[in-house]
Amino acid sequence: MISLGKVFRKYTGALRQFKILYVLNNWLNRRQLAHNRGLYRKYGLQKSILSNIGSKDFPAHHADIPWLDRPKAREELEKHPAFLAMQPEQQSEILRFVEEGYLILKGFFAEEQVEQLNREIDALLQQQQLDFNYTGRKIMESYKHSSTANAFFRDAQLLELLQFIMGKPIIPFHTINFIEGSEQRAHSDSIHMTTEPQGYLIAAWIALEDIGPDQGPLVYYPKSHRLPYITTEDYPSGHTKWRLGEFANKHFEDEVERIVEAHQFEAKTFHAQKGDVLLWHANLIHGGTAITKAGATRKSMVAHYFCEDVICYHEISQRPALLSL
Repeated sequence: MISLGKVFRKYTGALRQFKILYVLNNWLNRRQLAHNRGLYRKYGLQKSILSNIGSKDFPAHHADIPWLDRPKAREELEKHPAFLAMQPEQQSEILRFVEEGYLILKGFFAEEQVEQLNREIDALLQQQQLDFNYTGRKIMESYKHSSTANAFFRDAQLLELLQFIMGKPIIPFHTINFIEGSEQRAHSDSIHMTTEPQGYLIAAWIALEDIGPDQGPLVYYPKSHRLPYITTEDYPSGHTKWRLGEFANKHFEDEVERIVEAHQFEAKTFHAQKGDVLLWHANLIHGGTAITKAGATRKSMVAHYFCEDVICYHEISQRPALLSL
């Protein structure tokens, strides 16, 4: 099906601000939104599945939240049979996810798998089957073109772990590959890949080479996942009935910067080894540090996953997520 999203991956002009174009895109891809009819009824949303959607459409958020976000999460976790059957190192990492909003899987993917993926990405870029989006840094949806990327994205062991962490079946949503570091300002994914009920998104970031301090490594802020979710209602987004605010994302990142400073969160950088995986909570604040060595690469892939039986959308652009279920 035709997708205006493909156009907007490169386009940076004023047309990106008009909500009606996203409604048209929804109509063109209505089959990928059909599942929302039942979900809208379930969560009391009185809107067409083709309409724009945002947090303002939910006067009160549903009480359901992921089980590891609940007050007695640690107590419930420590008596769960699956948790008790895990190795101590993995148990420790899952407890860290509860307390700090992330966990690390050292050497999860083998070196030969990583090298195969790097070769495929390079070849697909040369063949122009893949390209960078408007940021000049992000390669979107490599899993649709690379069998190895798709194998990483849908790795059975990874999906099993994600489902345990989230407490619901997992829907693989999309992938982003990087050759260089993103140098992206601190943010949380929850405003770009939003769910109702809140929190039913998780990300897996995979190091495709050894990454040191000069390469623009990831930075993240432990325990920031426990903050209230930021929506476009919480800062001056500039949105109107018909248009999106021109600087809505910048103002969001300004708000995140203010919050990080106000809470004095300690930044941690991830100096990864090839094949390591970092999982982070939907609301964990993270970003990319500056590249300090000319020409340095930071080859990596991030995969995002929604959970079944939740409404998924993009809070800033007000677009419902297109899901192939």
